[in-house]
Amino acid sequence: MSVSDRTVRVALLGCGTVGAEVVRLLGEQADDLTARVGARIEIVGIAVRRLGRERGPLPVDAGLFTTDALGLVKRDDVDVVVEVVGGIEPARTWLVEALRAGKSVVTANKALLAEDGAALHDAAAEGGADLYYEASVAGAIPLLRPLRESLHGDRITRVTGIVNGTTNFILSSMDATGAGFTEALEEATELGYAEADPTADVDAFDAAAKAAILASLAFHSRVTAADVHREGMTAVTASDVASAKEMGCTIKLLCIAERGPDASGRESVAVRVHPAMIPRSHPLASVGDAFNAVFVEAEAAGQLMFYGRGAGGAPTASAVLGDVVAVARNKLAGTRAASESNYAHLPIRPMGEAMTRYHISLDVADRRGVLATVAGVFAKHEVSIATVRQSGRADDAVLVIVTHGAPDAALAATVEELRGLDIVRSIASVLRVEGGA
Repeated sequence: MSVSDRTVRVALLGCGTVGAEVVRLLGEQADDLTARVGARIEIVGIAVRRLGRERGPLPVDAGLFTTDALGLVKRDDVDVVVEVVGGIEPARTWLVEALRAGKSVVTANKALLAEDGAALHDAAAEGGADLYYEASVAGAIPLLRPLRESLHGDRITRVTGIVNGTTNFILSSMDATGAGFTEALEEATELGYAEADPTADVDAFDAAAKAAILASLAFHSRVTAADVHREGMTAVTASDVASAKEMGCTIKLLCIAERGPDASGRESVAVRVHPAMIPRSHPLASVGDAFNAVFVEAEAAGQLMFYGRGAGGAPTASAVLGDVVAVARNKLAGTRAASESNYAHLPIRPMGEAMTRYHISLDVADRRGVLATVAGVFAKHEVSIATVRQSGRADDAVLVIVTHGAPDAALAATVEELRGLDIVRSIASVLRVEGGA
């Protein structure tokens, strides 16, 4: 890069909600950013899909817009590439090209990082470039850099988080109003929290990608989205929420990454995303609306909580700009950040070996011996029952069982055998319980 005029030249890929906010903030905060970096940050090109699209007033010349993203990335006068387009391809091609050429990359692309972050990290190492991606998880919340840098001298054992604002809004609404899933989703859509197609959120694809990124950083091992056990939250009912309240709990869609021994005693990593009941006393239970929060447990630091707006144009752009400042400083100093830390190479522990607890609601026949028969199935699979509650009589008899911790495979086998009993008319719901004894 040119050092004589002290300018860091940025190519921006994408100018949607987040990209437009990046442009706006770069313009509004130009003087402050120059002071922080020690050089002026200048946008030299913006790649978009359609040139004629209305984007509102932006503090840049219209001549900077182009549809040739790859051509923009290859330009000699580009020092930093900022990518806020999303998706796997062609974003992967653009970013690998930039990194191999020694151009630092700032990206918010959680899907690409979770599916093939290895390609980006390898390209960054090859080109001696920086790869920053704070905005890929939890928006403006400073989370990834503390995991990568501040806690680098500690041993992280568990990361539990609410990392999707849409699903948290839906579940918070169901808890507060007693609404069903469909009603709460409609409200989230009307308020702009949910997309027209909410599949990535409610089926937990978004949260699973973020869980993979968090686990990779926390446990110094490459974890992909395919390694994450994923269950969506569309089956959570108003009855489940009411039952959770009776237990002093609330339901959240959690991402959980744990480090510990597998069945053979080897150190390993388990990563899962699913709805779960948590006690209202847990720090994550009070996280409402569309906010995100991540609860980190480390051997020396103890318990840490990161909380804030997890999505939206301005919060995400804030995280992007924080990374731009960091890579720009490195460019000026002729250095780069520490490379990817994946020395541990920990294997992925199967979901069946994860120690979990279940809340099971059974619609049962109200006759003598039912409880003994049901308890016998749990004993057969070596699952200990913590509490049992029966409500109703005759055709309305419902048995609610909460277990102690057991391997998830044993709990799943227990539920499957219960389905085959003639005394069990149906299994109304099965939810995991986290954060308790």
